Amino acid sequence: MTSFQLHFLFEALAYAVGFRFFLHLRKRDAAALADKENALVIGVGAIVGAALGAKIAWMLYDPVSAFADFPDWRHLLGGKSIIGALLGGLLGVETAKRAMGIRASTGDAFALPLMLGIFIGRIGCFLAGLDDGTYGNATSLPWGVDFGDGIPRHPTQIYEEIFLALWAMLLIVRGKILTQTGDRFRVFLIGYLIYRLLIEWIRPMPMIYLGVFSGLQLLCIAGLLYYHRDIPRLTKELLWARK
Repeated sequence: MTSFQLHFLFEALAYAVGFRFFLHLRKRDAAALADKENALVIGVGAIVGAALGAKIAWMLYDPVSAFADFPDWRHLLGGKSIIGALLGGLLGVETAKRAMGIRASTGDAFALPLMLGIFIGRIGCFLAGLDDGTYGNATSLPWGVDFGDGIPRHPTQIYEEIFLALWAMLLIVRGKILTQTGDRFRVFLIGYLIYRLLIEWIRPMPMIYLGVFSGLQLLCIAGLLYYHRDIPRLTKELLWARK
C-alpha cells in the first residue's frame, strides 16, 4: 500500500469514527443539536467553515507551494491544515447559530470526537512519511525517525498523539467540574492551539512572518486571543476546583 493510500485510509477512518462518536454524544452534550434542523444548519456551517479555513491556513503557511501553479486552481485543493479547519469550523458554527438564533453552546459534543479523529488521522500522517509534510526538523535525539531521506527527524505526529491522549484524559477526569456549557470544547481548543504554537518551532517553516512565526502560529495566536477571557477561569477550574 502506498503512502498516499495509507494516509487516505486513516483520514477516512478518522472522519468515520469521529462522526459516529459525535452522534453518540450530541444529545447528551449539546441539547441544541437534538433538533434535526438545527443540527443540519450547524453541521453545514461547520463543514463549510472547516473546509475554507483548512485551505486558507495552508495558503498562509506555505504560499509559495499553494500558489505554485496559479491560476490553475486545482493545485489549491491539495493542501490543508487542522488548525485552519478547527478555527474555520468554529467560525462557521457560530455564524450558523447566529443565523438560527441559537444561543446555547454546542461545542462540548465536538471536543472528544475531534480529538479522537485527529489522533487517528495522525497515524496516517506518520505512515505517509515525507509525502505528508507533517514531520519535524532534523534531530540528534535517540527517537528521531528517518522518514525516507536518511535524516532523523522529530516525529511530531507522535508528539501530537501523546498530547491528545493526555489532554483527553484531562477532559474526561476533570471535565465535569467545568462550570459553563461549551467549556470542554474551549479547553480542548485552547490546549491544542497552545500545543501547536509551541511545536511549530521544531517543524519546517516555509514562510516566516515578523521574523519569528509561521503562518500556523499566527492562527494559533489569533485563536488564543479569541479565548483570552476564558483562559484564566478555565485554568483555575481545571487546576484547583473540587469535584
